Amino acid sequence: MVEKHPFDIGAYEKRVKEGPCFLCELVAGTNPHHVIYEDQSAIVFLNKYPSLYGYTLVAPREHREQATGDFTLEEYLQLQQLIYQVAEAIRRVVPTERLYIQTLGSQQGNRHVHWHVAPLPPGVPYELQQAAALDSSKGVLAIPDEEMASLARSIRQAMERLNPSLMPPPSN
Repeated sequence: MVEKHPFDIGAYEKRVKEGPCFLCELVAGTNPHHVIYEDQSAIVFLNKYPSLYGYTLVAPREHREQATGDFTLEEYLQLQQLIYQVAEAIRRVVPTERLYIQTLGSQQGNRHVHWHVAPLPPGVPYELQQAAALDSSKGVLAIPDEEMASLARSIRQAMERLNPSLMPPPSN
């Protein structure tokens, strides 16, 4: 079991309400995260403040704010297909009793739409599941950077096994 460390919700809320878009910064390369996968339209990365081991975020590269309204049906379905592939890869890497998939954010902060893909481990008591499992106010997992990097690689490799077309072209 990975231990938790306190999470400063107040500082987080201030940053997402008043600071620049963390996703646009990530796409621009100025906000480092453990990236699992990226292509011309989307980016997949580990949550920097995970309440669950393997907690991953999926976002369009372009700044969009509405989960459906800012996408054509084709764009939305393409993104949902990627979310499905990410979810299946996570289930193959991380012991998972239930996989939570949701989009969170607000027009008041974290406006750039993104999806949370969070694996609930087996055996978590019911009262600590669902919203309680995602509640970072009770602390976030203290996962060493090397382990986060390894987890990102493992999820990426699982995605590639599930969908070989995601593999990068061979380098010459």
